[in-house]
Amino acid sequence: MKKIKSICVYCGSRLGRKQSFQDLAHKVGLILAKNNIKLIYGGGNVGLMGIIATSVMENGGSVHGIIPGHLDEREKSHDTITELTIANNMHQRKRMMFDHSDAFLVLPGSIGTLDETIEAITWAQLNLHDKPIVILNHESYWDPFLGLLENIIENEFTVPETLNLFHVVNSADDVLPLLKTLPDPKIDPKNTLF
Repeated sequence: MKKIKSICVYCGSRLGRKQSFQDLAHKVGLILAKNNIKLIYGGGNVGLMGIIATSVMENGGSVHGIIPGHLDEREKSHDTITELTIANNMHQRKRMMFDHSDAFLVLPGSIGTLDETIEAITWAQLNLHDKPIVILNHESYWDPFLGLLENIIENEFTVPETLNLFHVVNSADDVLPLLKTLPDPKIDPKNTLF
């Protein structure tokens, strides 16, 4: 796999009820910083987003936050990160996060995280990109989502190969080793799954 220089992390703008979610965000930030991988994320200084960005910065890494103007106040943009971009709207934010990233990593989060994840998977299904998507299923957090996908397959609204569009790991320590094992991405224009 070509060298991953930046990873877009989708995660919650809230802390969640478990301390382990916060510990996970901190650990992911440390791993990214120590491996010289730039964090691309939603730009906020709240929730897991704020923890991961702070962790990357405190450990000597680089962070590019992208936040739409209307959320700048609500999510309190992180003012000590390497680079902050104010986007015009949510669509532009998501597109910029996509464009600046070599891969995607999904941590626990809410419907915004789910929206971003589904969009990345959908774009892969439509053969619009071949960037790796990794779901970090910490403490089985994403099991209900994975179960939903199985139900969609069982009811024949998609094909089983849809599950090949992303990877699932259970530990932050497994993310980079997984990415290193993946072949160089190549889009096949004949390979669409719908």
